[in-house]
Amino acid sequence: MTAPKYKRILVKLSGESLMGDDAYGINRQTIDRIVGEIGHVVALGVEVGVVVGGGNIFRGVALGAAGMDRATADYMGMLATIMNALALQDALRRAGLNARVQSALNIEQVVEPYIRGKAIRYLEEGKVVVFAGGTGNPFFTTDTAAALRGSEIGAEVVLKATKVDGIYTADPKTHPDAQRYQKLSFDEAIIKNLRVMDATAFALCRDQKLPITVFSIYRTGAMKRIVLGDDEGTQVYY
Repeated sequence: MTAPKYKRILVKLSGESLMGDDAYGINRQTIDRIVGEIGHVVALGVEVGVVVGGGNIFRGVALGAAGMDRATADYMGMLATIMNALALQDALRRAGLNARVQSALNIEQVVEPYIRGKAIRYLEEGKVVVFAGGTGNPFFTTDTAAALRGSEIGAEVVLKATKVDGIYTADPKTHPDAQRYQKLSFDEAIIKNLRVMDATAFALCRDQKLPITVFSIYRTGAMKRIVLGDDEGTQVYY
């Protein structure tokens, strides 16, 4: 078997990726399939951290949050990520994978707090570490949390899971002739105004020389192919 290209990775999952075809919430078949993809990577000996969003839950209450104080709404979103992280941990354990959840928000009755040294030790022990609660601060997205945690744990790449299999010259849904970029430099992505991640996350990855690979979570085996160095998705490099 080909040796993995990366030893330690950080996977960014949006909350929406857990919905499947449902309007909101967590689709059991979808989360089990995502866990299967993670399991294939773990089986290669790769250490995996995961940052999960909360859009699948928070979008459902977003109308009620209209006009709400931004910081309050952001904290609600952080709580949604903890719910998703617990569901992901349960699915990982059902699949026979050892998993731990660490939260930037302190809710010790439910999850352990984020402690960098402990997270790294878990990774070295072969456990999947799910990072919840975003950065623990309002006004920052879970994309920024992924860039931050990836930098802190010494990940070699951030794998950003999306609905599209990479970054294209135009929207492939409306432009069938759009071409997928195989590789892009951070500077090229900035000049072309390609919204890979939010600006804060993007700048942090660039400054920390942490590459990003954008791929489709719906393509079976995509995560494993990226780890093995195959042509999958789009890599944004420094």
